[in-house]
Amino acid sequence: MDLLRPLVDGAGIADDLAGFAATLGSAPHGAGGLLLVGTPTDEPWHFAAHLTDEARWSERVDLEPTLVRWAVPSGAPAHLAVGVERLAAVRRSETLLVISPDGAPEQLLDRVSGARDRGALVLTIDQGADELHGLAHRSLIVPQGAATRFFDVVQHLVTRSAPLAARQVTLRDRLNRLLDTAQGLRAPGSLPRQQRDGW
Repeated sequence: MDLLRPLVDGAGIADDLAGFAATLGSAPHGAGGLLLVGTPTDEPWHFAAHLTDEARWSERVDLEPTLVRWAVPSGAPAHLAVGVERLAAVRRSETLLVISPDGAPEQLLDRVSGARDRGALVLTIDQGADELHGLAHRSLIVPQGAATRFFDVVQHLVTRSAPLAARQVTLRDRLNRLLDTAQGLRAPGSLPRQQRDGW
């Protein structure tokens, strides 16, 4: 974890990360109104699980995401059974968060464009895919060529920082504290078991 600060600062995204987390944390949607989608080949279930834990820890029910899946397996529990058709019913009061580490295929771009046309706030975490970036109201761009592990670290920091958006401490200060902590990311076992079940 001592390498987190030079990684984030060296990539030049520390301020962008803090600002993006603030936008996500203050987005004007209610409970159930944060939709999270990845690409057909990369499902962001890990991000969904971590943000759910952090939202519950911080009593921010509005930040518990609805994971939208391209293929829902038979017998999936209700919170993991929301198919991609949900994006056709996006409302103006909702937020769509897209995580795309490998570029955005046409079928994803079409659905994101439709959601934006219907008035949803569109946020993306990606590596600078021009077409996806053009559809987003705000993007957090992880430098192209960054290691998969670094993309994961960025996502962890977003999930840790977003629930604090409404508090007095600045997100940049919070991010600095996270990077200064030897074990900066809370271990999965630090939350009550009932908050981790089901993911």
